[in-house]
Amino acid sequence: MSEPSVLELEIDAGVARLWLARPDRRNALNELLLEQLTAALRDLAADPAVRVIVLGGRGKAFCAGGDLDVMRRAAGYGREENLADAQRLVQLLRAIDESPKPTIARIHGACYAGGTGLISACDIAIAADDARFCFSEVRLGLVPAMISPYVMRAIGYRAAMRYMLGADPFDAAGAAGIGLITEAVPAAQLDARIDELARSLCGAGPRALAETKRLLRRVNGHPFGEELARLTAECIADARASDEGVEGLRAALAGEKPRWAG
Repeated sequence: MSEPSVLELEIDAGVARLWLARPDRRNALNELLLEQLTAALRDLAADPAVRVIVLGGRGKAFCAGGDLDVMRRAAGYGREENLADAQRLVQLLRAIDESPKPTIARIHGACYAGGTGLISACDIAIAADDARFCFSEVRLGLVPAMISPYVMRAIGYRAAMRYMLGADPFDAAGAAGIGLITEAVPAAQLDARIDELARSLCGAGPRALAETKRLLRRVNGHPFGEELARLTAECIADARASDEGVEGLRAALAGEKPRWAG
């Protein structure tokens, strides 16, 4: 018997929408959801028809964090079992972060604990203005371990200390203020704003988007100097010489749309 699906996928005009589909549990992360989401992201990364990935949640919340049933079982695990269990979230966050396709988090309702890791690993995070956020782990005697590299990259050391140690909920305006989300919009405009961004991204060169993502990951925190200068010069030289770069410049000079823009 096949496992039940806790994930929904819709693909339209190059935009893949992945929906966490455990609405009765506020899309809390369990083993099955982690594994299905990781596999779907890897498949979409390899699909040339997909240009943008949007990650959202069904029901009243984006993601309430870890499933309490999973935590209850983990309390009886030994260290090696807990290490194996933790790898599921590690692999999911890497699949989001390393995807060559731009990723947009669509956030509404609660976005707690592991859910904040998902949105921090995404490239862009758009939230409804009534969304709520919380790094709640320490109140359960736990540590926001696997999500910490992505959250720190998004909000910085000082804000991470404040909110991960404080573990108090905060609103979308606060999340935007510290960089956890890209912007907050009225709830009624959430999907329209995300559709607008997705269409804009679909107008860019697929290779250019993937290489820009890879470049920014490498440049982030890299010290200035000869190595960084060489890296960036090689990047633009490769882009200009690529088929996509040649086509993009040709189209711009001719006043036309490049082939990938339809």
